[in-house]
Amino acid sequence: MTKVPKTNRGPVAGPANRAALIAAARMEFEERGIDVPLSAIAKRAGVGQGSLYRHFPDRVSLAVAVFEENIEEIEALAAHGDASLRAVTNLVTHQVEGASALIQLIATERADARVEHIAARLRSVVVAAWEASPEPLPEGVTADDVMLAISMVATTVSLAPSQDRHRLAERAWALLGPGIG
Repeated sequence: MTKVPKTNRGPVAGPANRAALIAAARMEFEERGIDVPLSAIAKRAGVGQGSLYRHFPDRVSLAVAVFEENIEEIEALAAHGDASLRAVTNLVTHQVEGASALIQLIATERADARVEHIAARLRSVVVAAWEASPEPLPEGVTADDVMLAISMVATTVSLAPSQDRHRLAERAWALLGPGIG
């Protein structure tokens, strides 16, 4: 039996390869964390490492592309205009339950402008939801405090085994109290 080599489809394969890499990275990050070998991501995507590096020159650029979809989902929720702060924090918590690598990325690459951009976009949604909240807000608590709470809950959740994440997130938000998230 003769093995037929893969044919190089050239530039036309670019968008499909990029999408496959992002999907594979999301799964690998979820299963193995942010430090998964990039070769494993390329293999799972069914592309060569050269293709991976053409689209994403480093780990951070790939991770940012993966988590860009998360931020877009949060921004879409906020764009409806009736998104409560609780709805925003619930969505962020839900995302972290499935993608703890996002928190690992933010913690390890905080000074990278691409990562700062993701955090800034999240903060702008939180601030808008905070300012638009029809519910009474806890005295002395600011939107920056809510960002800190999100970070605290997300870190706790991201470090837990996947089967425990939801329960821990619910407990953590309950401890933080009403009006915070």
